[in-house]
Amino acid sequence: MNAINRLAAVISLATLAPFAAQAADGKGTIEVTHWWTSAGESAAMDVLRNQVKADGYAWKDNAVAGGGGAAAMTVLKTRAVSGNPPGAAQIKGPDIQDWGSLGLLTEDGLDDVAKSEGWDKLLSPTVARIVQYDGHYVAVPFNIHRVNWLWINPEAFKKAGIDKAPGTLDELFAAAEKLKAAGITPLAHGDQPWQNATVFEDIVLAVMGPEGFHKAFVELDQGTLTGQKMADSFAALKKLAGYMDPNRGGQDWNQATAQVIQGKAGMQAMGDWAKSEWTTAKKVAGKDYQCIPFPGTAGSYTYNVDSLAMFKVKDAGTVAAQKDVAKIALGTHFQTVFNQNKGSIPVRGDIDMSQFDSCAQASRKDFDEASKGQGAQPSMAHNMATSLAVQGAVFDVVTNFINDKNGDPASAAKKLGAAIKSAQ
Repeated sequence: MNAINRLAAVISLATLAPFAAQAADGKGTIEVTHWWTSAGESAAMDVLRNQVKADGYAWKDNAVAGGGGAAAMTVLKTRAVSGNPPGAAQIKGPDIQDWGSLGLLTEDGLDDVAKSEGWDKLLSPTVARIVQYDGHYVAVPFNIHRVNWLWINPEAFKKAGIDKAPGTLDELFAAAEKLKAAGITPLAHGDQPWQNATVFEDIVLAVMGPEGFHKAFVELDQGTLTGQKMADSFAALKKLAGYMDPNRGGQDWNQATAQVIQGKAGMQAMGDWAKSEWTTAKKVAGKDYQCIPFPGTAGSYTYNVDSLAMFKVKDAGTVAAQKDVAKIALGTHFQTVFNQNKGSIPVRGDIDMSQFDSCAQASRKDFDEASKGQGAQPSMAHNMATSLAVQGAVFDVVTNFINDKNGDPASAAKKLGAAIKSAQ
């Protein structure tokens, strides 16, 4: 069963009554469903909320905790089934196409904004394709996140006698060993499926390179999924898991980030939203912390583009608010301030990056370079590469493996291929 049919099974078109008009406060009201709930993420969202309110619209916040967004998507599907969707929701990657195919997203509501604001010139072809359905803009992109970052506490490295950041997997393991010997947790991590998959896709990128990564997680090539390099990736994951806190449990990503900020852990493999926590803690990039491509992935860039998709609604006030949100979101002020808070980089290519810290400047340069070839790849772990069903199959196999002390890498690769084939 493909992704569209799976979504349709959950949201039966037969149950979708015409959307009821939504009461408007002032010019109109827009309800926004999202999962930006950490301190840094909330600060970033305040920028949008405050501007929308300043423009005379009411903002109804429907924040659903959970970094992976699974809880928020459950809420969204329930709302859609009842025929009462929010005005906007955090949806990204292939999911935008699935919702669009069901006729639930605005058909041309953003096209006039896109034309007047020059989106076709401001957005790279990669980003523009993500937020369009059937030739129409149905969502507004906020940012570009780099997923394959490694965050380092320099003081922890100094205490462990590590004089340089790791550039390869072998160097990563060597650094982890020294941190462990110094009584410092080498790698902060939370045993949540999406976090496990994030580390795993970093390793796959390091082992296979961007071409192999694409064949595995975008093309879903069975030979690649079950081959020796995938087994090698599982073996590397098993070794790295040995340097994680054995009592990590299901802690959220920002709790793991806090461990690195406090020096209780030396490193964290996490996307650049982690930087928002460092910023909130008043830490300075390049001084209080280091950001480097995950060892072995220099020259490659796994991306995650956050966006708000606009739902088809009849209330004129909500439609007007949707257009206002879209206009603000791609404005130079919002793109600058939001991404400074969020840790990501602007989707607009004309923003002056001298206003950003060294991590963001490096991210912009690396994205532009990687986009010239095959180096820029959509993140599987963050809903950019494939369907939720396939992603869920990966999550299950990886999480089961990382928690199985006797897990066999070669067997795990075969299970991964079988699970993905079944989910397609």
